[in-house]
Amino acid sequence: MSQLLHRFLGQGDALARLQDHAARLRRLQGALERGLPPQLVGQCQVANLKDGTLTVSARGGAAAVRLRQMLPSLVEHLVRAGHAVQAIKVKVGTPEQVQWRPPPAERHLSNDAKDNLSKFAQSLPPDSPLRESLERLVRRSRQ
Repeated sequence: MSQLLHRFLGQGDALARLQDHAARLRRLQGALERGLPPQLVGQCQVANLKDGTLTVSARGGAAAVRLRQMLPSLVEHLVRAGHAVQAIKVKVGTPEQVQWRPPPAERHLSNDAKDNLSKFAQSLPPDSPLRESLERLVRRSRQ
């Protein structure tokens, strides 16, 4: 599959330029990650390179501020790595939204209910799914 995709992308000038640009951005991402402190590696991503200006997207304001403080040394690092970067522009990306989940429901059972469920579960066959469920319910419940 990837061989067919590479063959398709290699045909035509526009697609070949796009493929070259994507490869250049991947190499820049690797060089950028080698020049960043470990806590920023997952927070910054190369967005584009145009006319010698590298655009980097930072995940959140704190990462963007720290990245802006490092710009002179990062430009020097990228130039030493052989990339034609004259300036770096930092954009603040929105942090990933975490989907909210309601907290799990608490199971409240009285001691009598726990005892009766345990006795009933013991009367079921050992490999019964209902027995496993009842035992788990008794273990996880609170009074």
